[in-house]
This record gives sequence, C-alpha cells and structure tokens, in this order.
Amino acid sequence: MADDSYLNNQFLVAMPGLEDENFRHSVTLLCEHSEKGALGLVVNRPTDLHLSEMLDQMGLVHDAIADDPIVFWGGPVQPERGFVVHRAPGGWDSTLQVDGDLYITTSRDVLGAIGRGEGPNQYLVLLGYAGWSEGQLEDEILSNAWLNTPVDSRVLFGTPPSDRWTAAARLLGVDITHLASQAGHA
Repeated sequence: MADDSYLNNQFLVAMPGLEDENFRHSVTLLCEHSEKGALGLVVNRPTDLHLSEMLDQMGLVHDAIADDPIVFWGGPVQPERGFVVHRAPGGWDSTLQVDGDLYITTSRDVLGAIGRGEGPNQYLVLLGYAGWSEGQLEDEILSNAWLNTPVDSRVLFGTPPSDRWTAAARLLGVDITHLASQAGHA
C-alpha cells in the first residue's frame, strides 16, 4: 500500500515563477515518489519527432498509425529512454499502473503493438524523464516551484499540449496565470 505522504499519481504543475527552462510552464506526471526521491514525465512538451520516424529508427512496422503523433520530451534524464503513457493494461512487458486505468510501459513491445494497430487507443510516447533525489522535490514544493493535483486522464488525452499547463492548474480551481511567482512565508 502506498504511503499517503507521497505524491504518487499526481500532476506537478510548474508555478509561474519556475525559471528552469526544462520545467517552465510544464506539467509532469509524477510516476514514483518515495523517501528515495521521485520520477516523473513531462507531458506537455512535444518534440519535432514523429512516432513513425522513431519506429523507423527502431526497425518497427508502423503501417497502422493513422495520424502519426508527435513524440514528447519527458525530461532531461536519459533522453534515449522511452516511455508510453496509455490507458488500458494490454499485457505488455514492463508496465506500471499509475492510477485506475492509466499505465506506463517502458518495453519495446508496446511500440510494436501501436505500430501494428494492436496497441492502446489513447497513448503518449515520451523520451527521457525528470528525476529528483531524496528530499529535492519536497524542497522545491516548499520553495513554491510546484503545485500538485491528482492525475486526470482528460488533461493527458483530451487537451492539446499547449493547454495542459492551465488545464492541470484548473483541476485545483485556480487560474495559474493569476498566481504570484514568489512565495510568502510567515
């Protein structure tokens, strides 16, 4: 059972004052968070790479891909490592259930299934991830770098990438563009 003090299955929404170019106006799907650190995937940074190009480079068939989606930049750590965030379990190797019907698969077999038209209907393909060492994410939250909110699949799969930052913040009932960039401490 997961410890409730950790932020698993949450979106991290960058505060307006977060100036790090890697995470400015980002939405990160927090996949793992424990006393050892955290791992997340930035879900609103499309790259110039199309999935068909990536599958070509991997030698995988992609005849069944209809609209040739964009691959997303998942974060600065291990940019060659791929992740597929998807709905429905599918039985692929190396799959982690994030929340309800939301999964992350890191094995090549899911990409082959997508290319053949046998994969999940709703998915995002990402390269790289964001990582935080022990206590680092907690310190950043206390420094007013992030808001957190429960994951909502509608933001992932039903919202254009350019609108995900404001949509994720709206899950908290706030207009993030009106928030101050500096924290006040009493």
